[in-house]
Amino acid sequence: MHERSLVPGRTLDLQLTLGWLRRGPGDPTTRLAGGHVWRATRTPEGAGTTHLVVEGGVLRARAWGPGAGWVLDHLGDLVGEQDDDGALATAVAAAEPGPASRLIGQLHRRFPGLRLPRTLAVTELLVPIVLEQKVTGNEAHRSYRQLVQARGEPAPGGAERPDGLMVPPDPATLAALPYWALHPYGIERKRADTLRRVCSAASRLDALAHATDLHPEEARRRLALVPGIGAWTAAEVALVALGDADAVSVGDYHLSNQVNWALAGRARGDDASMLALLEPYRGQRGRVIRLIEAAGIVAPRYGPRRPVRSFRRR
Repeated sequence: MHERSLVPGRTLDLQLTLGWLRRGPGDPTTRLAGGHVWRATRTPEGAGTTHLVVEGGVLRARAWGPGAGWVLDHLGDLVGEQDDDGALATAVAAAEPGPASRLIGQLHRRFPGLRLPRTLAVTELLVPIVLEQKVTGNEAHRSYRQLVQARGEPAPGGAERPDGLMVPPDPATLAALPYWALHPYGIERKRADTLRRVCSAASRLDALAHATDLHPEEARRRLALVPGIGAWTAAEVALVALGDADAVSVGDYHLSNQVNWALAGRARGDDASMLALLEPYRGQRGRVIRLIEAAGIVAPRYGPRRPVRSFRRR
């Protein structure tokens, strides 16, 4: 086991900052409870398990496995230590006074510990997000849980880590699977093929996280060069894996309504109206969305829920 401590440069709420890493409540790779965070990941040096907790204003981290040194060396990236939220305060002050700017300013003050993480694990995050394309959240989370349990491996740490904590599957393993081998996890051919393409390009995609001179917008554009990766998927990945504070998930099933409701009081809206409302905060639009989500603001929902589909053989 390796240990490291870090005094955060500003307020850090681990639950708010790293809660976005957990893809559904049953995600085998991430556990959050009582202010403690457990995470299993693959690094360039191998699998690693990390346990994080803030005690007395100090972030304390323990890590196990061949990737332990790597995850601790990048601890600051994971908890958003380089994430600067000052630009949002500036944008709010410059925006036209009104309910929208007042709300954003209030949320920014209400959640000072919310940071944008930078996991650097592009392909690892792409896998569950590809599974979330065009299906219900419950369906996608179930598929990811089953995929990790079947194709991943127990996280390093032995008896010290929580039972059932798993390392995500090796991209090379997923890339080598035929599309039909993913059907038992509720993944149809279109998403299966996208998943396999992503995993085949893992080294190129992961390199985006280490290109320090690459503008976030260009990183999103390069992600979208992979067939099956559109603006929504690229933004979801960029926000968490690359710490892109301006990433907006255009094409999301609920997001445009959520933003319209929060900032304009409209229960329904499209991507164009959402982007217009977010425009005064360009450069920080992803952070604004995270604040709205953290506050639990959701638009009223009408009509039937989307059905959960099955791709298993009967």
